[in-house]
Amino acid sequence: MSSKGKTSTKKSSKTTKVDIKEISKKVNEIKNNISKVIVGQEEVIDAMITAMLADGHVLLEGVPGIAKTLMARALAKAISADFKRIQFTPDLMPSDVTGVMAFKPETGEFYFKQGPVFTNLLLSDEINRAPPKTQAAMLESMQEKQVSIEKKTYALPEPFLVFATQNPIETEGTYPLPEAQIDRFAFKVLVTYPDEEEEAEIINRFTGEYDSYDKLAEIKPVITDDEVIKLQKIVRKNVAISEELSQYIVRIVNLTRESEEVYMGASPRASLWMTIAAKASAAMDGRAYVNPMDIQKIAKNVLRHRVLIKPEYEFDGTTSEIIIDRILKHTPAPSIETS
Repeated sequence: MSSKGKTSTKKSSKTTKVDIKEISKKVNEIKNNISKVIVGQEEVIDAMITAMLADGHVLLEGVPGIAKTLMARALAKAISADFKRIQFTPDLMPSDVTGVMAFKPETGEFYFKQGPVFTNLLLSDEINRAPPKTQAAMLESMQEKQVSIEKKTYALPEPFLVFATQNPIETEGTYPLPEAQIDRFAFKVLVTYPDEEEEAEIINRFTGEYDSYDKLAEIKPVITDDEVIKLQKIVRKNVAISEELSQYIVRIVNLTRESEEVYMGASPRASLWMTIAAKASAAMDGRAYVNPMDIQKIAKNVLRHRVLIKPEYEFDGTTSEIIIDRILKHTPAPSIETS
């Protein structure tokens, strides 16, 4: 009995290591595929894949023209995901997102006509341009992964990921996202300009016979949507995090609430996402355990949109980035055993 039990444990441990190594291998293949159409932006792509493995939504913030939409399309193709895009505008209605009950003359009955939210990867372009009522229509989809229409509930496909974009500069005709919706995004990722060398490569690569969207045809699917779900489960169940590191996460999140410059700190949802995202980061590196660097790597993406600065300090130049940097610098990370 005892001998059989030990054998089973060793087999399970070996299987776990194989699964984690497989995630790391697949992630590298996805990155190589995306690099066929995206020059640079390695940190953004890394964050998008981390969020995918953590089963979380992403808010991409950056000026127009820096390939936010293209990155989402490239990722969707690399993971064989059904992809839809919604251009959010001030006149967009909730039914334009979720769907509507339509009349079928042949049968004399109403049926549910699905909206674009019924997909695997939804790109919500310029999400802050839609009015609050339409933004609210996304809340149930993002949190519950379902749509409720006239007392009926319709489950969304799995996996279901939202990648939303917003312009940080332009404010005319925009509606700031409410805190409740912002908190639904696992990550807020800042997309910046390419450096000079990368921009020169973009010009050389995409001003000839083919443009960047033509290059999407070169992306070969690496995994299926079912495999994405499998990898998400492996990340949650098979990547270990020590009690000390869990306490480290909780301490970081709690410190965001204690700063006098902050009028609203990160919620417990931030602690959950930091844990899951750190596990995803570890798996991407081929490890079945979380280390402090995993937590530090994902901290800003998880926290920057959840730490709100008091107006008087914001006027003086204090940002959530400064607060998070200070917390990470002055919060000692526990040492861990890697054997």
